[in-house]
Amino acid sequence: MALPRIKYQPLPAATYIENRARFVGQMEPGSVAIFHSSDQYPRSGDQGFTFRQNADLLWLTGIDQEETMLVLFPGCPKGKAFEEVLFVRETSEHIRVWEGYKFTQAEASEISGVQTVKWTSDSAALLHELVLLAENVYIDTNENDRAAFEVPERNERKAWEMRQRYPGHRFLRAASILKRLRMIKSPAEVAAIRHACNITESAFRRVLAFAKPGKMEYEVEAEIIHEFIRQGSNGHAYNPIIAGGANACVLHYNDNNRPLVAGEVLLMDFGADYANYAADLSRSIPIGGRFAPRQRAVYDAVLRVMKFAKSLLRPGTSLPEYHLEVGRAMEGELIGLGLLDREAVAKQNPDAPLYKKYFMHGTSHHLGLDVHDIMLRYTTFEAGMVLTCEPGIYIPEEGIGIRLENDILLTEGDPIDLMAGIPLEADEIEELMNAR
Repeated sequence: MALPRIKYQPLPAATYIENRARFVGQMEPGSVAIFHSSDQYPRSGDQGFTFRQNADLLWLTGIDQEETMLVLFPGCPKGKAFEEVLFVRETSEHIRVWEGYKFTQAEASEISGVQTVKWTSDSAALLHELVLLAENVYIDTNENDRAAFEVPERNERKAWEMRQRYPGHRFLRAASILKRLRMIKSPAEVAAIRHACNITESAFRRVLAFAKPGKMEYEVEAEIIHEFIRQGSNGHAYNPIIAGGANACVLHYNDNNRPLVAGEVLLMDFGADYANYAADLSRSIPIGGRFAPRQRAVYDAVLRVMKFAKSLLRPGTSLPEYHLEVGRAMEGELIGLGLLDREAVAKQNPDAPLYKKYFMHGTSHHLGLDVHDIMLRYTTFEAGMVLTCEPGIYIPEEGIGIRLENDILLTEGDPIDLMAGIPLEADEIEELMNAR
């Protein structure tokens, strides 16, 4: 089905039907679960930021539109038709003129697989009735352990309102279920991530031919977004890092406003968003087309750690164990580069390893609808997870920062590199940059 307003083909409705079934299968009896869309956030004056759908609601329904709500009530006493109810925004002639097309109820049902679809404006009475028929209410709040926001999201505000109106109900956390479920990607989700990776590859290859001394970091960023939009991506999956020279040692550098200088290394961290699924790529390339000997030595050290780390991404490994093993490999490389002393490493405080001076971030994070996808940090890896693999070495005193990153699908056997086709070896990078 070709739909107005969105650039991508939604995942099959069967994916969302299965996702809801998986969630409902872990709900306590006599419970209703409520999920809201994201807010339309104000930017300035009368302008708003581009709408971005709440990842949980999208994972459950595929509905990429504001003012949407999903209610799940397995075994609802009111009848089977009310076990799944989707509310979408009702359109009007005014909305069509000023904002454009909105989903019909039939289209929302076809995308999501939910049979009972009503208008959001009519939700209050039915929602009240359903909550009164339930003993427990699952509320959905942001439990990404990296999140640190002062502004409450729509789900959080609605949860507060529910607690005030229904103080006798027992409230439960939807996120504790969703964290476990969303870590395992379905084949359709993997396909969307793979497509995002393919678009990202095209942008990287475009940049290899463009990144020359004298160009600006923001010009490189412009080449990337051009390729993203040209191929039907929603745009960047996160704010891109285009960092030349010492800027590469600032982990979340986003200014992207410095000229590219011959003889320096350009670190780029960017990824396409396709169907709201993220790719996440890091590459470090020589401005001028050739790595200096020291730069090449650091690059090769990072690449060896990356290959070792990727081999560890297998079911049964835990994230803390994984990072410990990668840290040991990084220690050896930093000793070989003359950045750490072997005896000092042998005597170091294990809770404050010396390698953290030059490699201060984690090697991997989950990837999906969010670039830093929700997860259970202390569970073991399982087949179907998608994780990044991104070691780096940062030497501010030498003006060198190198990070390499690919996106990896875990299987019961060997891990599958979803970015295996993107140039990675230093010789290949140099060859492509010097091609005529």
